[in-house]
Amino acid sequence: MYLKTADASLFAQSFGHGPRTIVAQGGWVGSGELWLPVFERLSRSWRTIAYDHRGTGATISRAPRITFDLLVSDLFMVLDRLGVDRCVLAGESAGAAVVLEAALRQPGRFSGLVLVGGRYTGERTPQRGRLLEGCRLDFPSTMSAFVDACVPEEDCEAEREWGKKIVMRSSATAAIELMECMEGIDIESRLGQLPMPALVVHGNRDVIAPLASSQTLAAKLPHATLAVIDGAGHVPTVTRSDWLTQKIEDVFGVGGVRLPQQ
Repeated sequence: MYLKTADASLFAQSFGHGPRTIVAQGGWVGSGELWLPVFERLSRSWRTIAYDHRGTGATISRAPRITFDLLVSDLFMVLDRLGVDRCVLAGESAGAAVVLEAALRQPGRFSGLVLVGGRYTGERTPQRGRLLEGCRLDFPSTMSAFVDACVPEEDCEAEREWGKKIVMRSSATAAIELMECMEGIDIESRLGQLPMPALVVHGNRDVIAPLASSQTLAAKLPHATLAVIDGAGHVPTVTRSDWLTQKIEDVFGVGGVRLPQQ
């Protein structure tokens, strides 16, 4: 379905029914499609919602430029339009920054967080600079190499090809704006304000986001569980979806943590 505003048509998908709801955003140029392998199983007992943020997938942005505040505002628009009062909120890679900012702004709306290979700082790094330059010079080749780096697992040739189709639905302009819009954000200094439980997940073969960043994130969040997936790269939502689904159930499902009531 499309959720339309004056400057965007956001593509969202909602499946399943149940007392629990989980809403997810993909990362950088990866659409909400990255969460579908996990949500296929969770939707048997959860309501699951994934959406394509601006610059990705089937969403159309008509704003002059993609900004971080727009990404956060879009998340709340999805919640409001789909009647979600409270949910577990999930973000993958750069989507973790949007998720964390949303939780900081309205903590009462979120009963828990799932943060996978999360990027949550606006720090400029040599890797970021190389990606930006690659997007400017040769977007298709840069995306192909990026996906290969994201999915180092030997048993995931099909997943790599799927990933390349997903990221090529973005554009060089959108990819650059999505990366540059995170410059200067300040989330890390406020992490201690978040009252809800968080599941922080990282693959130990991830070369896109260092494991140390998730270790720092888990240490600074007051109620975090750090789970490291042996042998996984940057997108375990796709390559290790069964493992991740079970971990979400263990932490947030029936018999998991008692979620704080707001």
